[in-house]
Amino acid sequence: MGSHQSLLLNGRLTTIRLATAVFIGGLVIASPLAFADEESSDGTTWGLGVGAISEQDPYAGMDRENTPFPLLLVENRYISVFGPEIEFKLPSLVISDSQQLNFGIVAQYDESGYEQGDAKILNGMSEREGGFWAGANVAWENELFEVSAEWLTDVSGNSDGQRFDLGLERTWDFGEHIMLTPYLGASWQDDKNIDYYFGVRDSEVRFDRPAYSGESATNIEAGVRGVYQFDQHHSVLLGVEVTSLADEIKDSPLVDRSTENAVLVGYLYTF
Repeated sequence: MGSHQSLLLNGRLTTIRLATAVFIGGLVIASPLAFADEESSDGTTWGLGVGAISEQDPYAGMDRENTPFPLLLVENRYISVFGPEIEFKLPSLVISDSQQLNFGIVAQYDESGYEQGDAKILNGMSEREGGFWAGANVAWENELFEVSAEWLTDVSGNSDGQRFDLGLERTWDFGEHIMLTPYLGASWQDDKNIDYYFGVRDSEVRFDRPAYSGESATNIEAGVRGVYQFDQHHSVLLGVEVTSLADEIKDSPLVDRSTENAVLVGYLYTF
């Protein structure tokens, strides 16, 4: 089993912005290590680059957002840093030559939320802010696929919410330069998180925006990440994902979509 496989665990999701953070992380982490030799697994990999993402939030009348961003990678056997997430790796449990369990403590910044000017339906709404989330994950590696589970809680106190995410993915290498990783994920979010981002308080009610209290919900996501590595230093990243929203989100008067989607392209230079 290649050393990079323990890093390809990013089918996790929540609202589109946080899904995007993990989506970016999967591409960035995969790229420089996708074709690395086992002999380099104990060192630290550094990478810098630039990317752009086009994403559609579900709020009614909100335009598609196209955002450029820098890419930063720091990866070794103890820590993983990519985008808005940092993971402190715990000792793994080796089950057999082809199976092992990996554990980690994670923290990440979630840019979910909105301001009044983002869409007409949000005029008169109080601002909803993103925040810092922290928790733990576990991943089961085997010869066929990778399965990951992660629990996170909003430590910033904005939503006071919690999430539990499951992911399933498999990576295929095509020759020495191309890697593709299809993935499928499910994310349970508690009622506090759904209510904070998609609920309508009594003080925010108007004729076309009735009061709404969010309930816990589970979203489903599918996508594919791809990497073309020219050599050990230069990589091009590409990814597409679609999220099917739970009824508890679609029923919100703030929402007029049943799905979200994102497309990412990027370039990464690995030192």
